Amino acid sequence: MMVARRVPATTLSLRKIRADLGLSRERMGRLLDVSAKTIERWEERDTLPASSLLTARLSKIQEVAQLGLTVYTAEGFARFLATPMAELRGRTALQLMAAGEFEPVLAALAADYEGLGY
Repeated sequence: MMVARRVPATTLSLRKIRADLGLSRERMGRLLDVSAKTIERWEERDTLPASSLLTARLSKIQEVAQLGLTVYTAEGFARFLATPMAELRGRTALQLMAAGEFEPVLAALAADYEGLGY
């Protein structure tokens, strides 16, 4: 069993990241490779994973969420996350993120932000 650590006020917030992405606990759990119950427990206790790998992954997810909401409206960002795209090898951003592949997702968002699009 992994021990969770208390979240400092100025750092990652699992609840906020999940809300920004518009994801269920189940879907967020898939992104972090943990159960929905674990996500629920971390949110209720306002804690983060003890694993530095999971914390780093959550940080990347937060980076995607922040850039995505800068580029798109909440509805547009939800479509971006769920729509298969050629620039993402026919996969969705959520599928790539679940596989730990954040750079193609960030690159697609950056291109849209700069008006280059794909």
